[in-house]
Amino acid sequence: MKTVYESTFIAVGGCAGEALDDHFLITFGEGAPGDVADYCFIHRPEVRGTAPLVAGTVITIGEYSWPVTAVGEVAELNLRELGHITVKFDGATAAEFPGTVHVAGLTPAGIEPGQKFRVLSH
Repeated sequence: MKTVYESTFIAVGGCAGEALDDHFLITFGEGAPGDVADYCFIHRPEVRGTAPLVAGTVITIGEYSWPVTAVGEVAELNLRELGHITVKFDGATAAEFPGTVHVAGLTPAGIEPGQKFRVLSH
């Protein structure tokens, strides 16, 4: 598989875990504004490949993976430039918002600093 994007989670905002209870998560790259960072899983980008982020790619966090079912129109740009996307674990086939990526599968119970965050394509 080709790497579309790869990073490592380095911090978890104080309110970020609450989003998992509602079946979504918000990522932001290192250096997120303080008022935003509190709601995000902060990560340090390592690889920004050239393959597109589209339905059919796969998101992995640690050893878990989810197939992407829909991608909002600005999600790929936001991810590459800011490390910012919202991932919804609902399997929707049309993006709810421009910055949202939808995936199929169970919501992770938690995300810890040190875990890898990857987007992979075939």
